[in-house]
This record gives sequence, C-alpha cells and structure tokens, in this order.
Amino acid sequence: MTTIARMQRANRGSHFRAYSLHGSDPAQLDPFLGIDHAWMSAPTFPPHPHAGFSAVTYLFLDSETGIANRDSQGNHRLIEPGGLHWTAAGRGVVHEENPAVLGSTVHLLQIFVNLPRDRQEAAPFALSLAPQDVPVVQGPGARVRIPFGSFGGVRSPLTLPTDVTLLDISLDAGATLALPLAAGQKALVMPILGNAEIDGESFGLDDLSAPILVATTEAVTHTLAAPAGGTKLAVFIGEPLRQPVLSNGPMAFASRQGLIAASAAYQRGDFGKL
Repeated sequence: MTTIARMQRANRGSHFRAYSLHGSDPAQLDPFLGIDHAWMSAPTFPPHPHAGFSAVTYLFLDSETGIANRDSQGNHRLIEPGGLHWTAAGRGVVHEENPAVLGSTVHLLQIFVNLPRDRQEAAPFALSLAPQDVPVVQGPGARVRIPFGSFGGVRSPLTLPTDVTLLDISLDAGATLALPLAAGQKALVMPILGNAEIDGESFGLDDLSAPILVATTEAVTHTLAAPAGGTKLAVFIGEPLRQPVLSNGPMAFASRQGLIAASAAYQRGDFGKL
C-alpha cells in the first residue's frame, strides 16, 4: 500500500531554502521524525540542543563546499560533499553546522531519526563516513549510494543506534530500479531532482509529492522509474518503532518524564557548551 505525503517549502532569507517532510502524526514517518532537503550558503541555525533522537547530515556530491560540524562532546569535523555525520543525541548534546566556505552552497539532507526508547537516555556519540567510504551499487542506468543501511547485498560500514537505510539514487532517462522491502519495513521516497514513477504512479517536485510505502507482513518489491531527462531520489527505509513521541521541537522522548528531565538538564547546562 502506498500513501502520498506533501512536502512543504521552507526559506530563511536568501541563504537557506528547503523542501521539508514532517508528518503531523508521528506514526506517518516512524522511525523517522522529519527530513529536510536543503540548500544553505550561510550560517542559519545557531548552536542548539538535541535529545532523545539522532540528527543526521548527508551532503550530496554536487555541494559546492562542506559543512563544519562541532558539538559539545568535543567533536569538530568537516563533512565533505558526499559524506555523512550522525549525531546520536541520546540524553543531550549541543551542536552547530555551518557551510565551510561562506557564500558557497551546501546541498544536503538533514534527517531526524528516532532512537529506540531504551537508547534515548544513553550518552551521546557521533559517527562519520567519508565520501570515498560510501558504498555504491551500479545497475543499468542506475547508481545507488548507500550512506547508511544496505541495498543489493551491500552494506554501509556504519553501525547505527536505529536500524535504518538511506539510498541516494540517480536514474538515467527511462531507467528502472527494483526497490525490495523486507516484511515489516516501510519506506519514504523523496524526489530530489525532477519527477519519477513508483509502481506506475507519478510523483515529484511538480506537486511536492513524496510516496510512503507502508509496512506489510510480507516482503514486497516496488519499481522506481525515471522519465525522460532522468531523476534523482532519496529513499529512507526502516521498521517503525511504534513508540510514543512527545516533542518540544529539538527534543523528543517516548515519555513525558524523559522530555521534562532532558529540558531541565539542558537548562542546568548538563548538555555542555560550544
């Protein structure tokens, strides 16, 4: 079964614009909390806290520059075009990400992935993957980068706190790609460039539509197809956590007590500072 979500446009001045996918019902995107497909050319978000989930930044290969990432755990990394940085916020962290060269445009995905309930109050940590370490699967007219998770028998080297997959897919004009989902997995398909078809149904940036492939009790294979001119897609796959989501924006927990405790810890300065 396939449902259609609608992305929303978001802009901050002339230096940040995005297509955002944030479900009004947390179950809609579960185990993801939200996804932003964005372009950024200047500092946009000052140092801010996260807790209870993971904040993941993936840069597309056409980014003009990288992102300078730093957090209150002492991590300070350059995310290069094609690379990935995963911040598992756990009980709380403060971080900041800005274009490495101001005025140059970063083309990115900002992905918010929920943590299983029993990991939401664990110590925060970070994972990184360099562009050259991202596995690639090639097929007729298709190129699939696998920043995390697995596809076609190939697995990213990252070991994640939530079992999810991201596929960065490029399809030539008229090409097709089989997208298998295991029993219990759901998938979100976000158009990155142009339009496409899934199982014969059109979607894309023209009407800001993004298919959601609902989890089923049996494995199923969907078919992605590119129109004339080709297409570029991001596919997010995971098994729903099916836990409550109580959020105040930068923090999300499965219990109100967890959310209140994290907010109080941040106010006390327990998350650390930049």
